[in-house]
Amino acid sequence: MKSLVVLIGPTGVGKTELSLDLAERLDSPIISCDSRQLYKGIPIGTAAPTQEQLQRVKHYFIGTLELTDYYSASQYEEDALTLISQLHTSHDTLLMTGGSMMYIDAVCKGIDEIPTIDENLRKDLFELYDVEGLDPIRNQLKLLDPIFYNQVDLKNHKRVIHALEVCLMTGKPYSSLRTGTKKERPFNIIKIGLTRNREELYERINRRVDEMIENGLLEEARNVYSLRSLNSLNTVGYKEIFQYFDGHWTSDFAIEKIKQNSRIYSRKQMTWFKKDEEITWFSPSEADLIFSHIDTTLSQ
Repeated sequence: MKSLVVLIGPTGVGKTELSLDLAERLDSPIISCDSRQLYKGIPIGTAAPTQEQLQRVKHYFIGTLELTDYYSASQYEEDALTLISQLHTSHDTLLMTGGSMMYIDAVCKGIDEIPTIDENLRKDLFELYDVEGLDPIRNQLKLLDPIFYNQVDLKNHKRVIHALEVCLMTGKPYSSLRTGTKKERPFNIIKIGLTRNREELYERINRRVDEMIENGLLEEARNVYSLRSLNSLNTVGYKEIFQYFDGHWTSDFAIEKIKQNSRIYSRKQMTWFKKDEEITWFSPSEADLIFSHIDTTLSQ
C-alpha cells in the first residue's frame, strides 16, 4: 500500500531543513501544507523555502496563488488528494510537511462538505465587519446557529464570519453540517511531530523574526500594503507591520508584537497537535531515530 509521511510541528521548530533531508531519503517531492506559503509575493514573511531549497527538492503548493485568490482547507483537501494520487503512480512514499492545522487534518482526516461561499456575500460580510465591527455578525450567528455560537471563539472574526456565511448560503445552521466524521484514505499515513522545549523554541522564533527583518520583510510588506484588507494578508507578520505603516505603532513595537504573536501561534499549534494520538514525537536533533521509525513503520 502507498504511504504518506506527514512532518508536523509548530512554527520555528525546524521542519524545513529536516524535510529536505527526509525527502531525499524517501526520494519524494515535498507537498507543502502551509496555508500562507501558497501565496505569491510574500516569501519572507511566510518563511517559504528559498530558491536553493526549491532547487534541491521539488515542492508543491509554494507560491501558486495570487494574494487576491480565495482558498480554503476544503479546496486544499481536493487539490492535495488529487496530487497525491498522481504522485503515488511513481512514488511509493510521499512527504507532506507544514504547520497549518486545518490543512493537515483536511488531508489526513477529511473535513465536512461545506459549500463554496459566494464572493459577493463574503465581500458584504467583511465590509460589514470593517464598518461596524464583529458585534452585528455575532448577533446574526447567535440567531441562526445558537449551538455554534456557544462553541466558537467569538473573538476570532474569521471563524465567526465563515460560520455566518455558511448559514446564509445554505439556510441551515453551520453546526448541522459539521459531522466530524473521519474519511478513509487509500494510503497509509505516518505522522511525525517535531518539538522543542519552550524556551528553545521561543528563542528560535525570536531569532527568525529578526532574520526576516534583515532579509527585507518591511519592504515586502510595503509592496503588498495596498492589499492589506485581503484574507491572505490577515496573518502574523503583516498585520503588525501594517499597524506600523498606519502610524499606530513604532517599528520596534511592531517587531516585538510579531515575535509575541508568533509565540502565541506556536502554542495554539501544539495544543491542536497534542490532541492527535497518531503523531509520534521527536526532537529535530533525532533525525536518525526519525528515519529509523519511518523505515520500520513502512516495512510493517
